[in-house]
Amino acid sequence: MKEIVEFLIENNKTIATMESCTGGLLAEQITSIEGASKVLKYSAITYSNEFKIKMGVDKNIIDKYSVYSEETAKEMSQKISDYTNSDYGVGITGKLNRVDEKNLFGNDNEVFISIYDKEKDTFYTTSLFVNGKTREESRMQVIETFIKSFNKEII
Repeated sequence: MKEIVEFLIENNKTIATMESCTGGLLAEQITSIEGASKVLKYSAITYSNEFKIKMGVDKNIIDKYSVYSEETAKEMSQKISDYTNSDYGVGITGKLNRVDEKNLFGNDNEVFISIYDKEKDTFYTTSLFVNGKTREESRMQVIETFIKSFNKEII
């Protein structure tokens, strides 16, 4: 994460996050790095569909593809970038070690990550199946996947 924060600082870029299943862990990991206040504009934890929609995610996307989908992650990443006027927006959504009775669609333990590059108007997406024994281990697997994806696609 240090490499990412340093890259953002050196390139005068900003980032914002809209996280669901990771519960703000990405923002926490970013803010644990010296200088993070120069790059992290805003972070939203949107566990509910209601608040994803209030943050700008199109309800029709959620209804058509489910809240647990690449399409919803992409919406989350773009809307948080737009809302904060950040260079990069990150959207993370998925199921971690539980069944969601309000959203029965989607595979258990599958997580979708989208990084939106505002300047290029481009999405970088990836997904993974977490297999941590605990929720915390699964959340860290998502963060590690985000770091690999950001390093590969952006840096």
